[in-house]
Amino acid sequence: MMERLIFHIDVNNAFLSWTAVDLLKKGYPIDIRTIPAVIGGDEDARRGIVTAKSPVAKKMGIVTAESLYTARKKCPNLKVFPGDYYLYHHNSNELYKYFCLFTDKIERYSVDECFLDMTGTELLYPDPIKLAHHMKDEIYEKFGYTVNVGIGNNKLCAKMASDFEKPNKVHTLFSYEIEKKMWPLPVGDLFMVGKSSAKALTEMGINTIGDLAKYDLNLLRKHFKNQADFMHEYANGIDFSEVMPRISKNKSISTTETLPKDVDNIVDLRKVLLGQANRVGRQARSQKLYAKTIAVIFKTSDFVSYSHQMKLVNPTNVTKEIYKYACSVLEKGWKKEPIRLIGIRLDNLTMDNNKQLSLFDDKKDEGNDKIQEVLDNISNKYGDNIIIPASLKEKDK
Repeated sequence: MMERLIFHIDVNNAFLSWTAVDLLKKGYPIDIRTIPAVIGGDEDARRGIVTAKSPVAKKMGIVTAESLYTARKKCPNLKVFPGDYYLYHHNSNELYKYFCLFTDKIERYSVDECFLDMTGTELLYPDPIKLAHHMKDEIYEKFGYTVNVGIGNNKLCAKMASDFEKPNKVHTLFSYEIEKKMWPLPVGDLFMVGKSSAKALTEMGINTIGDLAKYDLNLLRKHFKNQADFMHEYANGIDFSEVMPRISKNKSISTTETLPKDVDNIVDLRKVLLGQANRVGRQARSQKLYAKTIAVIFKTSDFVSYSHQMKLVNPTNVTKEIYKYACSVLEKGWKKEPIRLIGIRLDNLTMDNNKQLSLFDDKKDEGNDKIQEVLDNISNKYGDNIIIPASLKEKDK
């Protein structure tokens, strides 16, 4: 059996880097990556927090998720720039299109990171490390920002490798390197082990990933129940999960996004859903499919996953309608806890768009369909979210 070859590519400091590149293109005189700068919320409303920080700001003690008020105390000359979800999604999609030059087996893990399954490409790319350096350097030349590339024999190891040292690095964590490279790391560095779990593990005398890998699994289960098995497997570098595209043709169409911080604000969640509604809508329209069911997918800060859905009277693939229904599902299904990941899924897809018409329905669908087709052609050429209906943007203000 052929050994798998997986790349994990992660944009370094994505939100701040993408904002910096965009500002430079627009004539801003300074690269904000070189000054004390952060991406943050609304300072005037006193609810602004740091969502990304420059290396200079980091050296001054500024940390992600702290308030802009405390950040300014540490650095009075701090420059604050607003986040731009539309810009971030556009850059994410441009990067995805670049990855498609090398493989069609791509999983968008979040807006700024992807897994690429490079298994079986050895004839095209005999040296995977050389290929990774080429991709890393070319991304910088084409787009103006840096990435880290992790290479492993499964998704776990590729993900761990990409986090070893940043920025602008290529790292490997092959099966034979696990004991040397991964086992000495603090147990809290293991992927999917949160702060509370790491604290509990260290209290049990499990300080490194190697300690966890060698720990008695039955004893571990007494403390962590179902979570014990995956932690023990991960500590030993075991992961059989496949690189899966987010879209399953004809069965369902979905997109999810791991958020840069835990979000407990419905306005911010709606903003994410807007970009996602546009993406799944375009995918459905490109396949001439209509959804009878719209679901919103949630993952909490404690890694608990659930979803809530709505069945539609009339099937749709229109961005505006998908967004409207997704927001309704969000309001009804969200349990108001902090959210780490959110997504939209279109289910019960059909090619039949027969609607239940009433005497009061206007007959503008045909014209709207033509307009939507023109907008999709523009988006396909210039990237997602280049055009978003103003009526939808107003809802998020």
